[in-house]
Amino acid sequence: MNKATAFLAAASIAAISTPAFAQSTDSQFDGFRAQGVAGYDMLSAGSSIDDDSTVDNDQSIEGFVYGANVGYDFDIGNAVIGVEAELTKSTAQTEFADGDWEGFGYGRVDAGRDLFLGVRAGVKAAPDLLVYAKGGYTNMKLNLLSNDGTTEFNQDLDLDGWRAGAGVEYAINPNTFINVEYRYSNYQKGEVDFSGSVPDSNRFDVDLDRHQIMAGVGVRF
Repeated sequence: MNKATAFLAAASIAAISTPAFAQSTDSQFDGFRAQGVAGYDMLSAGSSIDDDSTVDNDQSIEGFVYGANVGYDFDIGNAVIGVEAELTKSTAQTEFADGDWEGFGYGRVDAGRDLFLGVRAGVKAAPDLLVYAKGGYTNMKLNLLSNDGTTEFNQDLDLDGWRAGAGVEYAINPNTFINVEYRYSNYQKGEVDFSGSVPDSNRFDVDLDRHQIMAGVGVRF
């Protein structure tokens, strides 16, 4: 977890501090890149068990996800490979709808920050159009909310998993691009991060699915 955060910070600083320079080749997909991303986010408990005895509850929450992505690409001819890091935040949370509790297997929660570290590889369908796939490690936090009538409790559920996705990227010019992608994440391990001097819980198994449709606008340096 600390290593992931440190890597993301280092990649962000490198992308911001590196001065813009002319591309050494005619490639539209080579070098440092940084972009803003946003889109649709849906999390669902990876279980067929309904947690509501009276209504067919799909055990999912939805929201708007937004954040930033930095990376470095290598043009190797007709193909492009690269590494990237991303930090996002989502508005997805459980709620009451028409008097019915819309939980999804983890109690009352709202989605916290999400980190991704991974690689991507693609082929150039045209000199300015890249079709790519991506994959890697993802870590997210769910904020656990509860109240016993006197005290409100707010703890973090720290989840580790993997992500896979695919997308297309269009180079508007050598220094500006847009892209759109779909990604799927599955979180398989978790721990409760307690505040203060209370130690974190032991790692335990979880099963949480995440589907996102994202769009981004970025620059190359």
